[in-house]
Amino acid sequence: MNRVLLCAMVALSSVNGPAWAAEMRSFEPVAGKGAVHYYQSEAKAPVNAVIALHGHPRDASRTFQATVSAVHGTDTLVVAPLFQVDERHADRCVSAGEPAAASGDLLWTCASWIAGEPSSNVPEVTAFAALDALVNELHQRYPSLKQVTIAGFSAGAQMVQHSIAFAAPPPPGIKLRYVVADPGSWLYFDSWRATPATSCASANQWKYGLEGLPGWLPQDIARARRQYAAADIRYLEGALDSSDAKGTFFPILDKSCAAMAQGTYRLQRGQAYLEYERQQLKPAYPRTLTEVPGCAHDVSCVFPSTAGRAALLGQ
Repeated sequence: MNRVLLCAMVALSSVNGPAWAAEMRSFEPVAGKGAVHYYQSEAKAPVNAVIALHGHPRDASRTFQATVSAVHGTDTLVVAPLFQVDERHADRCVSAGEPAAASGDLLWTCASWIAGEPSSNVPEVTAFAALDALVNELHQRYPSLKQVTIAGFSAGAQMVQHSIAFAAPPPPGIKLRYVVADPGSWLYFDSWRATPATSCASANQWKYGLEGLPGWLPQDIARARRQYAAADIRYLEGALDSSDAKGTFFPILDKSCAAMAQGTYRLQRGQAYLEYERQQLKPAYPRTLTEVPGCAHDVSCVFPSTAGRAALLGQ
């Protein structure tokens, strides 16, 4: 059983609305192997929970605030984990107000947690495994839970979208859902692309495709494809996340040849992926991609929107 290591009430500020009280908790994905921290909203006997994954700057508190704003007025528990980075690299992916890594924390690099990779200080614990373990942690603490939605924005959306194919089965009685919002790149399960990438040798390499899968991931590609096709997933894209204008954070967008083969901007990459699903993946239930009006690359705009709320709550 996962052991809770830390429990404290923290006050979080919000620039786009009211601030919501949060509890900071920690748990060990693998007993005795290090801790992961997460923000949590107040809850007594929740039926639904949303695990919200932060972006590249590890803005967990901002993502938490946006998610709580989105589901406010419902019985939904909100949890926002923080993937810690060692002090040598933390200044490259940091947000003001987030706690620094402490002794005993599991650590990653600014990019490794996004791809679900092993912790840099405890290699036997991967970021994907930590996400699986957090679902189990919530199930153990809240027997009332029936549904868990794992939602990610930007880099967090990359992590969520890539994790789906390799996720562990949920605990008994728990339905898993996913929301993928504005990722910089996508995981494809074959060589189909909206823009042919014949000149890009890395177009089908992990984490853009399934060639060269790292050894810490299951190697059954057919199973990964089936699992992704069977999952309950909603896609969100900011309608204005479609240029190099201010607010799209275009300078940090992945512009490698493998990423550009998926589309020029995030919105186009999402639209291309939905077309890929229709033509190639053919999921069990056709999925929707909702373009959120008036939003560029901003979790505080996308998640609390009418479309964001509907996606997060499964409406």
